[in-house]
Amino acid sequence: MRYMNIGKSDVKASAITLGAMGIGGGTWWRNSDDEESIKTIHRALELGINTIDTAPVYGFGHSEEIVGKAISGNRSQYVISTKCGLWWDDEEGSFRFEKDGHRVTRNLTARAIRTEIERSLKRLGTDYIDIYYTHNPACPPVMTPVEETVGTLMELKKEGKIRAIGSSNMMPEEILAYTSCGEIDIIQGHYSMLDRNAEKEILPLCREKGMSFHAYMPLERGLLTGNVKRDYVIQPGDAREDSLLWKPGRFQEVLDFVDELNKICEDYHCTCTHLAIAFLHAQGEDINVISGARRVFQVEDIAKALEVKLEEGDIREIEKLMAKYHL
Repeated sequence: MRYMNIGKSDVKASAITLGAMGIGGGTWWRNSDDEESIKTIHRALELGINTIDTAPVYGFGHSEEIVGKAISGNRSQYVISTKCGLWWDDEEGSFRFEKDGHRVTRNLTARAIRTEIERSLKRLGTDYIDIYYTHNPACPPVMTPVEETVGTLMELKKEGKIRAIGSSNMMPEEILAYTSCGEIDIIQGHYSMLDRNAEKEILPLCREKGMSFHAYMPLERGLLTGNVKRDYVIQPGDAREDSLLWKPGRFQEVLDFVDELNKICEDYHCTCTHLAIAFLHAQGEDINVISGARRVFQVEDIAKALEVKLEEGDIREIEKLMAKYHL
């Protein structure tokens, strides 16, 4: 396993992060098994994956609770990232979505952040969080001043409740606004073979500011594993339902792309999962890849991705395939 410092902080994280969204269950991710999830987190650490990414909204507290149970008695061995800003206590904030009986808003006020971190600390069974993200930036009609949001996070850092500050799902101008108010160590965003928008402005900005990049959805919720069948039908409410890549027509094109990737996989004796993660790591050592897993065999497979070192010629070949399928 390779390890990396997060931004300018002293947080040392495995270059692969175990994503715990699916562990939260609910209608987003059905068929989660809590005991299996705990075994998965334990196995991840045995394999060198010490970093776990979760959030209060994943299962509306359930993901954090399961992570807390898994790390109990061994907290210092893990790097935990969680988030604030998606709020369902009251009407304050800008409406975001409704799910499983909860009306969720974007709320980045000092009151909401301080309330959320105390609840996350309790669910996780810890007195500090290694990386604390704003889950989304503020949006109209309720635009909490950036100075209030970042100022609160900086206070929490001084109090020892968080070790590094991160921001998720940000535009370049929003990142610049955050960095003008405090020290931001890591930016989290969508990045995969099928969505490389982060390379245009976000990654260069991270490098300019000395921040790490936390890539989520590298497998596009399973599409890049090579295990999805062409007759797969998404269940209503599933997390995949909002992805254009899973829509009829585009879905079949993506699977054609994956079939061609398998030819490269044969040369490396690896799976498509390994190739998709290795491709992102090949873009820079400042990139940390989040990959979700709910079962032991899944995390065992993910851990092997760092063994794949792509040759420059094969990276170019993958990029040619991307162009062929307009990715």
